[in-house]
Amino acid sequence: MLTTLWRLLSFAVPVLGLYVSVRCPHGKQCQRALLSNNDILLHCNSSGAEWHYFFLQDETNWYSHPHSVSNIEIMPEGSILIKSPLPSQTGIYNCLDRNGIQVVQYEIDFQDISTLHITHRGLDQKPLQNDTLSLGGKEIIFTYWEPWQDCNRCRKLGERKRLGYCYIQEPLEKPLPCWFYLGDAKLWSSRMRPEMQVEACNVQCKTSDGSDITFDSFELSEESGSAWLTCRSGSIYRPIIWEANSTPLTWQGQLSGQDVTTILDPSSGGRRLQVFQPAIYTCFVQQQLIARFNPRPGLDVLEILQREEARHQLEAGRARKGKADTVFKGLKLMFLAGTMLGLFGVLLKLFRPSRSKRSNRTLLVK
Repeated sequence: MLTTLWRLLSFAVPVLGLYVSVRCPHGKQCQRALLSNNDILLHCNSSGAEWHYFFLQDETNWYSHPHSVSNIEIMPEGSILIKSPLPSQTGIYNCLDRNGIQVVQYEIDFQDISTLHITHRGLDQKPLQNDTLSLGGKEIIFTYWEPWQDCNRCRKLGERKRLGYCYIQEPLEKPLPCWFYLGDAKLWSSRMRPEMQVEACNVQCKTSDGSDITFDSFELSEESGSAWLTCRSGSIYRPIIWEANSTPLTWQGQLSGQDVTTILDPSSGGRRLQVFQPAIYTCFVQQQLIARFNPRPGLDVLEILQREEARHQLEAGRARKGKADTVFKGLKLMFLAGTMLGLFGVLLKLFRPSRSKRSNRTLLVK
């Protein structure tokens, strides 16, 4: 049975930040299993903290910051960020204050995400069963399950997941993460693997827009015919959902073989999505809209659009020129008509005598 201290060691996500953090009470030693390939922040509230690492697979060396460990970064407040941790980085992480006093110690087993066993209750798929480490042995291999994560949709049918880690327990002993139990022993069992279980859910909550939404475009690769999209701030430790043209993409659809145009990446818990068709893809993390991806037109489409635009501009230019010619011709006709009328008026005056002259001629006849 897990101790109270283990239960105190939990994910601390008061707000949706970029990274998921793990905390341990001040002055304590905390042990837990996590998953490789997923960024994690080990919390240490001590400005100017100094970290020392001891990896189980490299028992001869202690590493200390700023020793070159390419995927470990110390944060301003004293915590460390481990980007895409490797199973080989399973080990002990010590945080010391400026006086060299231990603030907190983590014993982390980064279990290999590539061996993740995924099941869906809606498909009647079963988790791994307990097993023994060796034939006739008394060591029990089992899965320690974390609580269910929140549902990934609000007021609609969604999914939720929970993560399980490989643990080994001897009779009358407390269980240990599998690779902490084995240490440098060269033992292996197909049962020694982490798990992820998914089930349907429907809860009353409210979806909101994130404070920093990403708008991006993508183009399918000519070589693979696909593109990879990444949901920023997503994590296997958080509820994520993708939608394609407002249609949800589910683990059930993928595990059943119904969805063939997209692939949710198991190693990131669906943070990354491989797409094979153009569509508008959106991702939500903890019911918050995080990103929207629009398909980028291919070069052939752009060329067609450019030709169409040039043709429209040419036709518009011709139309404007034709209209101008028509107006000019009309003005010329009006000018000609006015000239003819003026000449006709002059001639009329020349050849038509006035009334006074006609009167005078009549008087002379008498």
